[in-house]
Amino acid sequence: MPSRPIDLPTLPCSCASLRRATRAVTQLYDEELRPLGLRATQFTLLQTLATAGEISQGGLGRILALDSTTLTRTLAPLQQHGWAKSRPGADRRERLYSLTREGQAVLEEARPLWERAQDRLRSSLGEPEWEALQQLLDRTTVAALGA
Repeated sequence: MPSRPIDLPTLPCSCASLRRATRAVTQLYDEELRPLGLRATQFTLLQTLATAGEISQGGLGRILALDSTTLTRTLAPLQQHGWAKSRPGADRRERLYSLTREGQAVLEEARPLWERAQDRLRSSLGEPEWEALQQLLDRTTVAALGA
């Protein structure tokens, strides 16, 4: 993050402001994860699969608020690298996803890089704002999903 403040205009749309913030934060995390050839979106999926265990695509999409097409597109490279695997569920249409050992190893290797991105953002915001942001993001997601 820059050491001097950047003068940004206030956008009149909450969606535009959140998307702008998301792009800026994603760039920060991508920068830290780049040495491993990982993107923030891929790290998020690895981390979520590690936490959730075996999970349906629908369940994974609900946790991450991702539509099926975007999730399928993001899962494909993880499967190609052998970091995630899928198997049919009880219903022919259902797929269950889980992290492989290779995926767990990549996640563990990436964790210090991710932590550095977290620390950079937390330091730039300050602890009170960091905590408030975490709570506000969760509340915003719930509010948007329920609206």
